[in-house]
Amino acid sequence: MRSRNRTSSGSTRDGWIDALRKIVGPDACLTSQAELYAYACDGLTLDPHQPEVVVLPQSTEEVAEVVRACRAAGRAFLPRGAGTGLSGGAHPLNDAVVISCARMNQILNLDPRDRLAIVQPGVVNADLSVAARSEGLFYAPDPSSQQACTIGGNVAENSGGPHTLKYGTTTNHILALELVLPDGSVVQLGSATGGATGYDLLGACVGSEGTTGIVTEITVRLEPLPEAVETLLVIFDGVPDACRLVGRIIRGGLVPAALEVVDRRTVEAVEASVYRAGLPQEAGAVLILELDGPACALPAQIEHIRALADEAGAQEIRVAADETERTRFWRARKGAFGAMGRLAPDLYVHDAVVPRGRLPEILEEICAIGDRYRLKLSNVFHAGDGNLHPNISFDRRDPDELERVIAAGREILEVCVAAGGVLTGEHGVGTEKRDYMGMLFGPDDLEAMKKLRATFDPEGVCNPGKIIPSTRACLESNPKARGYDRVPFT
Repeated sequence: MRSRNRTSSGSTRDGWIDALRKIVGPDACLTSQAELYAYACDGLTLDPHQPEVVVLPQSTEEVAEVVRACRAAGRAFLPRGAGTGLSGGAHPLNDAVVISCARMNQILNLDPRDRLAIVQPGVVNADLSVAARSEGLFYAPDPSSQQACTIGGNVAENSGGPHTLKYGTTTNHILALELVLPDGSVVQLGSATGGATGYDLLGACVGSEGTTGIVTEITVRLEPLPEAVETLLVIFDGVPDACRLVGRIIRGGLVPAALEVVDRRTVEAVEASVYRAGLPQEAGAVLILELDGPACALPAQIEHIRALADEAGAQEIRVAADETERTRFWRARKGAFGAMGRLAPDLYVHDAVVPRGRLPEILEEICAIGDRYRLKLSNVFHAGDGNLHPNISFDRRDPDELERVIAAGREILEVCVAAGGVLTGEHGVGTEKRDYMGMLFGPDDLEAMKKLRATFDPEGVCNPGKIIPSTRACLESNPKARGYDRVPFT
């Protein structure tokens, strides 16, 4: 067993940490218990692991030096952004050194001619759109945590957001990456033109959850600001009716920028919080719908949606009168997870994707699971692309309730996979869903993933313990044992 006070090479703890201090400076090398507490987990607060040291480099060169120092000391390491992730991707397992990119927060270049920007990984998502606005541009991926989350973390998790329906997830907006590999070397993947020759290594890294290396520079595609935007609230008696309208809209040939559903329990929490937006608390569900594009095209689209909503039994339709009201509608949606703190001390935010046409039945099954386990469950989700976020509010100090939360979470995933869905749409696998990967993939599929990862990280030192399950966990979740149709790794 390796001593926590000695590295595998026999050097003292202070020796290798002193080496880190020389690289980043003493104020950027955190070792006190008070400083380390905040780095024990990300937004998934189950099973935290406090690191022994956190370093905050400010350049690619410093990141590479830190990685080489970790390798010399026999230590694993992992990158960390703002810590807003929800799957345990930033939990420092195996005594891994946390390499925080928070101080690498510069927009290095904003090029309106080619509609791209080059940024460091610590740039806050929303700040990039603010900087690009004067050029008539914006950065499309917009996670609900976009006021805090960083683009490096978005790359790691292939984050989505409400506007994924029209604009796609993070991977659709990444042109190139600078990556520090686990041996300390630096490589460039992709190109500013968006074209590349050979295997798509860029695509392999986006969504890899920090297991292929540490991203230190990102070239992103920017989009032109739409000429006009209209945001609507459609009020329903229940969530299934709202989901049926979503299906009617897509089948009718419209592709809104966003189609978001919020259920009654979420509305009540939001309206009792600082995010209140005047949503009707008696509503069974609220559909937030956004259209953007040429100003001349939107009035006809709104009328089309009004007709479809009437057919679907909507109680009421509201169109935001101005930018202030539109912002208020979205504040309610993006503040939903924060508002859940009014319901219980802890929140487990699930993430799975199902075929859009099966949303009504799947949501009824999910609610039945919550009732059967006697849990406080609410739903707020990206209905347009079938990306569900069942939220379970609970108190982790109650061991029985915590056990029921974990059991219900597994059943929710089983229902989604059995319906032809997948385990995650935007939050990633991390530690949360690692041991459920066998629901979706067979042993050969997982072996292929291991080989891909080993191409970048043959010794498994970069964010160890994430994504790939143990053999035993894989067998316990084997899809054949549960009667699911196996989905091959492609």
